[in-house]
Amino acid sequence: MSDSRIIVALDYPDEKSTLQLVDRINPELCRLKIGKELFTRCGPELVRRFVNHGYDVFLDLKFHDIPTTVANACKAAADLGVWMVNVHALGGPAMLAAARTALADETSPLLIAVTVLTSSSQDDLEAVGISQSPQQMVARLAAMAQDCGLDGVVCSAHEAGALKSSHGAGFTLVTPGIRLSSDSKDDQKRIMTPTDAIKQGSDYLVIGRSITHSEDPVQTLLTINSDISQLL
Repeated sequence: MSDSRIIVALDYPDEKSTLQLVDRINPELCRLKIGKELFTRCGPELVRRFVNHGYDVFLDLKFHDIPTTVANACKAAADLGVWMVNVHALGGPAMLAAARTALADETSPLLIAVTVLTSSSQDDLEAVGISQSPQQMVARLAAMAQDCGLDGVVCSAHEAGALKSSHGAGFTLVTPGIRLSSDSKDDQKRIMTPTDAIKQGSDYLVIGRSITHSEDPVQTLLTINSDISQLL
């Protein structure tokens, strides 16, 4: 198991493009995230391939359905040998509790909940009838996730400090929206650099384009890991 805080987001459209990156790096440098597009195109076999090669895999499918369906999906993810799986906190307490029960074994993957997407702004929330700010919604959903026994949440690094203070060091915070200072924001709105995110209390950093679009992904990983190590 890697001790790196970096989770590389494999947001590629196909297996060939994905392997071109993964073949250049190794499990000591990072963990891997497989999301909806790549999983839909390549299926569970790609997940198994990376697990068998020693990678910690975060299966980022954001399960959100009736409790029984989500529980069974979580069991299926665990059977793939993934390191971490997520559900959407907006599914509510019954769904979160069912997912927790499904992954109650000591060998089960970490179970975390998505709170508010880092691409979402106040206007986005209001458009779907939520009057609370992103920060208020994150706090509310994180508290619900912890009450249901989940291991942590996905959140913006901007909420990490408050969540770490209110929920304790053992509550895992996974933060996307991580960019190097020289990068563009792209479609993310609540972003932060790797070292600043760690300072705020983030446990794991989901990083995509900064690494996947780098001319030298290995060197980029080494540099980020080194910068983080100097803080810890």
